[in-house]
Amino acid sequence: MLGKLAGFALRRHRLVLVTALVAVIVAGAAAAGLMGRLTNGGWQVPGSESDKAATILQTQYENSEPNLVLLVDDERGVDHAEVAEAGARLTDRFAAESGVGDVTSYWAAGRQAALKSEDGHKALIVGRVEGDFDARQKRVKELADEYSGEVGGLHVTLGGEEQMWNENLTQAADDAALAEALVFPIVLALLVIVFGSLVTALLPLSVAIVCITLSMGLFWLLTFAMDLSNFVLNTATFVGLGLAIDYSLLIVSRFREEHGRGVDRETALRNTLNTAGRTVVFSAVCVVVTLSALFAVPFPFFASMALGGIGTTVFAALAAITLVPAMIGMFGKRVDTLHLPFMKGRVREISAESEFWRRQSYRVMKRPALVSVLVLGFLVLLGLPALDMKLRLQDEQVLPPSAGSARVAKIVNEEFSTKQAQALKVVVEGDAPAADRTEALGAYAAKLSTLPHAERVDGPAGSYQDGRRVGPPTAASTQFTGETSSYLLVIPEKDALAAPSEQLVRDVRALPAPYGKVLVGGPSATSVDTFDKLTDALPLAIGLLAASMFVLLFLLTGSVLLPIKAIALTLLSLTATFGVLVYIFQDGHLKWLVGDFTATGATIWTVPVILFAMAFGLSMDYQVFIMSRIKEEHDRGKDNATAVADALARTGRVVTYAAVMISLVCAVWVTSKIGYMKAFGVGIPLAILMDALIVRGALLPAFMKLLGDANWWAPGPMRRLHDRFGLREESGTPPAPRDGAAAPKDPEVSVRT
Repeated sequence: MLGKLAGFALRRHRLVLVTALVAVIVAGAAAAGLMGRLTNGGWQVPGSESDKAATILQTQYENSEPNLVLLVDDERGVDHAEVAEAGARLTDRFAAESGVGDVTSYWAAGRQAALKSEDGHKALIVGRVEGDFDARQKRVKELADEYSGEVGGLHVTLGGEEQMWNENLTQAADDAALAEALVFPIVLALLVIVFGSLVTALLPLSVAIVCITLSMGLFWLLTFAMDLSNFVLNTATFVGLGLAIDYSLLIVSRFREEHGRGVDRETALRNTLNTAGRTVVFSAVCVVVTLSALFAVPFPFFASMALGGIGTTVFAALAAITLVPAMIGMFGKRVDTLHLPFMKGRVREISAESEFWRRQSYRVMKRPALVSVLVLGFLVLLGLPALDMKLRLQDEQVLPPSAGSARVAKIVNEEFSTKQAQALKVVVEGDAPAADRTEALGAYAAKLSTLPHAERVDGPAGSYQDGRRVGPPTAASTQFTGETSSYLLVIPEKDALAAPSEQLVRDVRALPAPYGKVLVGGPSATSVDTFDKLTDALPLAIGLLAASMFVLLFLLTGSVLLPIKAIALTLLSLTATFGVLVYIFQDGHLKWLVGDFTATGATIWTVPVILFAMAFGLSMDYQVFIMSRIKEEHDRGKDNATAVADALARTGRVVTYAAVMISLVCAVWVTSKIGYMKAFGVGIPLAILMDALIVRGALLPAFMKLLGDANWWAPGPMRRLHDRFGLREESGTPPAPRDGAAAPKDPEVSVRT
């Protein structure tokens, strides 16, 4: 079928190209309205214990977490008469804003010490923006300029959770724009260097533009049926560009190889799509399967990422097997023209065999056990820090220190005695007489205050520390009691997202309820519930991924051992990558290399999940490229060692160039000012290069040599299954003998075999 498609695309290239152009125009027009239909949310899963607690507090007590903070700073002191008067006016003004509620301040709340800094020069105004995530973000953007800088005679800095997200998303959009502006010229220059021809270099970029634009149109349609995160735009751009380069390089290099054997263009294209074209389709299926594992992670954000990557991958593969042949048909012999004067000799180089990779494979296969031990030891050493990986939700610390929300959070943590915003909110549901309820809650609060990492407990019976009451109930204590429930505030010693505070949540949940049912909410509880959900989902996601990849790679190779080996090697290189990320971004090393960031002693939780899915898919891309060529050479009757050496020689340049370019595409994220974006800019290129260079150049030939003919073993029933459904790549022309030799064997290896 692919051979027929090649003939059609070559002969009817105008029809193919005009159809693609019309599709791009239509999709581009639809995509013009895409931004307004995307959501910034998708990070939470409703129905968790912390979510239920938050719902009760909001509906029964109108008590919600403040998500906006105005930090007022005045050298005269916040108790100065003029400052106090201006602060009261500012509080009233902020409370009068539409969409803002639960506003209080140092001056409006009886000058509570918790809302005043220790030096007396700073005070807080806190409130809450209502609505869903997108509505809150829209309102915060409107408030940000109005409540930053000099406001009503006071110096004000806007902070809080919603401002953190506002600055986070704004900075991410700015960083993405910068990255995209950098990446396209860099990629074009590299493609010209690789192909030696401007015309040929434009093929991958044309494929990228088509698949990215069509993806945007698809996303626009999907927004009418579901919520999509705005991060699908970044996924489509960078995955689309990377895969377009990969697939186009493979198609063009194989076409040059086939055409260089003296056959006509149509035969060369047929042979190309019957071999490299099938590899592209199969590789795309593998990437789609990998990204589909994200659907098993129960957060809407990851589902959006998966859809973005899947749509782009499908369009990249379709464009590669249709547009590239059509453009070859349109340009004809001019496809290798417009080369730079000093590039003439490179026009055929990408499709030529690489003697470097041939010699490298033979060197490895001479001492496969030693190479395996050394390289495995190196990868394990790199991966050791991953054993200490700690996950953390996003907060102000992911932003550059100059960001307003980051400055407010730092000042509040260092100069204010209160940790009220960090408090666990322990809701006790159940009916009990008022007097009995207060007594039971007092005893319960005393127990809670003895837990490790609990600084104080406030509730209807007063305040407790170390198991004893340190403050009697006041008029404000009535706020803790409703008709059918009550709640207590457990103030942690550390910040809400620190490990001790998360352990405090588990300790509170382990205590027996004083009566009825206990629900624990607050930031620390949200963090615990998030990671519990993630921990429950990951084994299923990874298991489905491994099983699916095994089936696909078995259909490609007909072997039981080769799929297991490919999956294991990819997981090993990813573990090494995680180790490096922990060393850099969790422990705070190598800032001189990647740029400044705040090391929190933990890894932002989305990084390993997204990096695993994307890097696994892209790494398996190269595994498919190489394994399919090894299988092709082996099916021609070559022995195991020769098939490996010839396959690496014939894919050496294209895989190396593709890996380097897709790594550069992702590496531009290192320019980001957000810590977790920098982590993607380091992690994805590192995983790809490690798999394409170290695994391919050392472990793959070493393991292939050690296993010998066992590489191709499969039980009888599975062998028959592969005979019926397996993938086969067969070129219509036999390979030309290398250097006039009858058989491409290396004499040193044959002696040692």
